[in-house]
Amino acid sequence: MTLTLDHAQSIIRDCLEWRKANGLKPLTIAILDAGGYLMALAREDGTSNLRPEIAQGKARGAVSMGLGSRALFERAKVEPFFIQAMNALSDGSLVPVAGGVLIKQDGVIMGAVGITGDTSNNDEACAIAAIEKAGFEADGG
Repeated sequence: MTLTLDHAQSIIRDCLEWRKANGLKPLTIAILDAGGYLMALAREDGTSNLRPEIAQGKARGAVSMGLGSRALFERAKVEPFFIQAMNALSDGSLVPVAGGVLIKQDGVIMGAVGITGDTSNNDEACAIAAIEKAGFEADGG
């Protein structure tokens, strides 16, 4: 099975519903496929202009490294040189903080969701809820 545009759009809709139900600030949500390519992006009214890059960076770090971005954040604390090197190799496009969540099916990485706009913990919780509602496994790290 592959991640489709319908899946990506459904995950975005579910993220927005979860955000509203849980009182989060306006979000920007990026969905990347397993190759790290952007499939869908939504930026709610009132979010700042750098949010699309942040959301994609969270998802890109997760899918590129095969780890949820929370794990990348934890690794950055103990091996900052490694994360700096990975960020340099990716032209500075990785954002190693919680909110980049892998989308998996039977343990296989299908893509990733990156969310920004609220706290990193809330961004991550929103992504996990929407991924699981879509019938996939969520791995935030």
